[in-house]
Amino acid sequence: MTDEIATSAEAAEAAVLPCVHEVHSDPNACNGIVTVPEPLQKPVDNKSAARWAYERLILYIKNFEEQLDGEQEVAMGFAGGDAGVMRIEGMGYFDPDIITYYGSDTSGARTQLVQHVSQLNVMLRALPKRNEAAPANRIGFRLVSDLEADAAET
Repeated sequence: MTDEIATSAEAAEAAVLPCVHEVHSDPNACNGIVTVPEPLQKPVDNKSAARWAYERLILYIKNFEEQLDGEQEVAMGFAGGDAGVMRIEGMGYFDPDIITYYGSDTSGARTQLVQHVSQLNVMLRALPKRNEAAPANRIGFRLVSDLEADAAET
């Protein structure tokens, strides 16, 4: 038994630190996000809504890609409207509240979606890769590397 005593400042900080929890009907079928990586373990209050949404989307994209085979690439579908599906080729945010996605649609047309964080609703999808001879494009790993580099600078 430990008798750790947290100060009120430590308790307040712990209340706004990011955490993640997922439950699946078959725990082996979907490997969800288990831990929050170090670069994201800053108090939520220190981040804009755009940055916080962007960072969490990166984790979901990377985790989704880890479950794909070498013949699939990640794409996203959007709820509402007639936006369709976009192959993810880039992502960004504009503080305090805008997320942007870069990519191409199923016909290959260049596409960009600019979205307010209050409208965030993304469905990740696995699509066959465009070029069968090339390795699958993995944007999630590049996005995580960028987060880690940003954390190292600050």
